[in-house]
Amino acid sequence: MIEFINNSSHKPFIELRDYYKSAINKKQNNIESILIASYSKKINEVDSRIVNLKIVDNDELIFFSNYTSAKSIQFTEHKQISAVFYWNAINTQIRMKAFIQKTSSDFNKSYFSNRSKDKNALAISSMQSKKIESYEMVKKKFQEASNKKDLSICPVYWGGYKFKPYYFEFWNGHEFRINKRKVYENNNNGWISYYLEP
Repeated sequence: MIEFINNSSHKPFIELRDYYKSAINKKQNNIESILIASYSKKINEVDSRIVNLKIVDNDELIFFSNYTSAKSIQFTEHKQISAVFYWNAINTQIRMKAFIQKTSSDFNKSYFSNRSKDKNALAISSMQSKKIESYEMVKKKFQEASNKKDLSICPVYWGGYKFKPYYFEFWNGHEFRINKRKVYENNNNGWISYYLEP
């Protein structure tokens, strides 16, 4: 589930909330799953992965990660990303373009302290994306972290990322591929909207 707080009055964010509610009503599985694409200047490659979006705060979307992970390094090298929801229960994808940045240390600490112990044990134990000799070692490190006395203390290498889209495309699939594609684009003077051909 995604937590919506301080709801934005801008039209694309209103539509995002409306589609979210529709998908919830249709029992969409993994509704918080969002694909994040990034670019590595170092190796001149694009990359993508699915993460769990946790919060929409006004016009910022927030997820969490290990700050030493491959994606975090890519975000440092190139701050522009693209993001996509696909909710098959309502045959809708929402495409976004944005610039990404870290959330504050205080925000990270507060959020981490309210998570489950199992989630925090994994965050503490895993050096995300780094090579490891076996899956058994992954489980061993997790178990060792689970035995720590205080699992509410946020490690410095873990935290949030927030991004504020400047481009939305709301795509609705229809029969005979007569798909509806509505775009919102922020041109520094506010949001403009238009449609794209299927």
